[in-house]
Order: sequence, then C-alpha cells, then structure tokens
Amino acid sequence: MQVEMVHTMSLVHDDLPCMEDDHLRRGKPTCHIVYGEPIAALTCDSLLALAFQHMASVNSYPPDIDPDKHTARVVCVIDELARCIGSEGLVAGQVSRLIYSDFVTQIVQLVMGAIIGGGSDDQIERLRKYSSEELGKTAGKDSASDKTTYQNLLGLEKSWEFAENLLCDAKEQLADFDKHKAAPLLSLADYIAYRQN
Repeated sequence: MQVEMVHTMSLVHDDLPCMEDDHLRRGKPTCHIVYGEPIAALTCDSLLALAFQHMASVNSYPPDIDPDKHTARVVCVIDELARCIGSEGLVAGQVSRLIYSDFVTQIVQLVMGAIIGGGSDDQIERLRKYSSEELGKTAGKDSASDKTTYQNLLGLEKSWEFAENLLCDAKEQLADFDKHKAAPLLSLADYIAYRQN
C-alpha cells in the first residue's frame, strides 16, 4: 500500500504544469486540472507523508511480523523506499527526464518484501542490481518527445547489443535464487528486453 501511495504521488507530480503538464491520465482530467495546481502539489506532499507514516505504524504489518522484534528490518524498509524516491531513484529519474514506469512499483515492492521477509544482504543487493538493469519504459515515448535514448545515442544495432548485455547481467543476479521463485522475474526480464511496444 505504501508503494502505491508513492506511485500515485509520482503520477500526480509528473502531470503538474512544471513537469509534463499533462491534462489527461487514462482518459480522465489530471488532478491539477480538476482541483488546481496548489491542491495537486499538496496531494503529493500528503501522499508521501502518509506512505512513511503508514510504514512506521505497528498496525500496518502482517500478524506474523512483529515490528517490535524486527525494528531493524522496518527501518531498512523505510530506508529502501526513501532511496527509491530520492536522488538515487524517482527524483533522479525526473531530473534526467526518465520517468519511471509501473515496473518500478513492482521492483520496489519486491526489494522491500525481501528486506522485511528476512532476505540476506546478498539477495537484497542482487534484487537491486536486477531492478537497475531491467528498468523499462514505453517504447517510442522518449523518441517522440526528443528525449535522449540509447537508440538515439548508439544506433539501433548497438542498442540491441546493450539490451542483450543488460538482460544477461540481470539473469546472472537471479542465478542463486530458487528457480521456481525467480521464474516470474526471468520472464519479466525477457519481456522488457524484447517488447516491441
């Protein structure tokens, strides 16, 4: 739920006039169109604060996770979400005009789940590396808006080579995980590498 709050905040934020200035999202007027820019900005602030408040709340964890006994894990999960939002994640992406897709929501939940579930430091780091190597976006969106892309910089053939290398690296990060549990991530990596639209 906390990641969904942050994801919603990022969408409202992205639509603001000072960012992408989008008037529609999924066919409906965006928050700042309906309620005005000040309320949309305050909505972003509120969602971000609420996400962290919810993560710090004892009642937000499953019954089998006692936050009092797992304080270090809870702190690490909060740190992970903050990192994914801040200068190493969402903010960095916005600054460089690389707006993250829904895939990020899944990856952040995956890494946070590994932390709260007691995954080893090595497993958590491998999942982080996997995510950084497999982040994807809607094909063609950047080219249409003159954003810098690997295809623009390297050409089509070199871009495919680069994608293949990233795919191999991402799969290597999953090599030590249970094959059955890693199967959805392997499929996702293949999908992102080879999707056409």
